Amino acid sequence: VILAVGGGSVIDCSKVVAAATFYDGNAWDLVENSSKITKALPIVTVLTMAGTGSEMNKGAVITNTETQVKRGTGGWATIPQTSIIDPTYLYTLPAKQTAAGSADIFSHVLESYFKRTPDAYVQDRMAEAILLTVIKYAPIALTYPEDYSARANLAWARSLALNGILGSGKNGAWSVHPIEHELSAYYDLTHGIGLAILTPPWMRHILNENTVDKFCEYGVNVWKLPADMPRFDLANAAIDATETFFETLKIPMTLQEVGIDESKFEMMAKKAVELGGLAYAYVPM
Repeated sequence: VILAVGGGSVIDCSKVVAAATFYDGNAWDLVENSSKITKALPIVTVLTMAGTGSEMNKGAVITNTETQVKRGTGGWATIPQTSIIDPTYLYTLPAKQTAAGSADIFSHVLESYFKRTPDAYVQDRMAEAILLTVIKYAPIALTYPEDYSARANLAWARSLALNGILGSGKNGAWSVHPIEHELSAYYDLTHGIGLAILTPPWMRHILNENTVDKFCEYGVNVWKLPADMPRFDLANAAIDATETFFETLKIPMTLQEVGIDESKFEMMAKKAVELGGLAYAYVPM
């Protein structure tokens, strides 16, 4: 058995190590081609961070620091057999990681929420409940790190955000994650921080006549905005509320603040489209 004690990066790494145990070639082959994952050592996880949800899914995101490629892989064999989620283990988590993990949860939910599949009513109402949980408890966890209820609810939100249920039956590629993967492949950027920076500009970029109603639904159900506002005013208010929420977690909201300039944008954009399937996103990019 592999005992993975830590956050998402530790668990993801353990998944590929577990699969590579039964593979004769280079472990990176399993990242480039997940179909090569056929067997793995059993994995037990002990969570010390609330963020990725890797304890309840088969996925793993791995960075090759030599080639600066960051991509996802995983197979049914790499789902953890048991996960120990004790909220008290999160008490000593640094504020930055609490904020980043909360943003990661939020983004996971949004990636499934903003999809083109109509009438996924159950999934979307569950998604809104998890978003409301993060909105309520992330600030509490930051102010009172040893608040058991805050840590416990964020831990539940983390696992439910990416165990597959919110995206069940909703086809299409994710949008923000593939872009952030390129940023953190080239720069020392915490994943959740990158997602928080990218999410409001992405929302503004994709807001149009075809997507405005979904943003209105999001604004009314999550941010409790008045339903009788003009549609685009309501949508923009929901996006502003999202950005303000991340700011209250003391997350920097521009790439410049985390030391990223425009020098690699074109190269990263091409790779995001190639590796992330952005042509199949909610709004193709």
